[in-house]
Amino acid sequence: MPLPDDLKRLPGLSLDAGDEPVFAEPWQAQAFAMTVKLNEQGLFTWTEWAEVFGAEIAAAGPDDAAEKYYCHWLAALEKIVEAKGAMSRTERLERKDAWERAANATPHGQPIELGAELKGHSH
Repeated sequence: MPLPDDLKRLPGLSLDAGDEPVFAEPWQAQAFAMTVKLNEQGLFTWTEWAEVFGAEIAAAGPDDAAEKYYCHWLAALEKIVEAKGAMSRTERLERKDAWERAANATPHGQPIELGAELKGHSH
C-alpha cells in the first residue's frame, strides 16, 4: 500500500528504503493501519491528524524517548476518534477495560480474544 505523501512527512516517522513504515511491535503496525483506514473512510484529514498527533508529540517535550512515538500515535488516535464522534470516551474506556480483562485471562503466547475472561464460567 503506497503511503500518502502527507503521512511520509510526519516528523519522527521511521521509513525503510522503500518508504514503508518501520514498526518495533505488532500493535504499532495495527495503530498505524487503523489511522490510515479511518482517514480513507473520511473520519479525518491528514492535516487534522497532523495537528492532533503533533500536539501529542509537543506535549511530550524535546527529551521524550523515540520509543514512545507510537504511544503518542495511539493517544492521538484515541483523541481524534473521540473528537470526531466515532466513539465516546466512555465507550473507549469500556473497550480498553474489556481488552485488559481479556489479556489477563489469556495464557501467554495465545491470541487475545474479547470475552476470554468469560470462557469457562457458567451463567
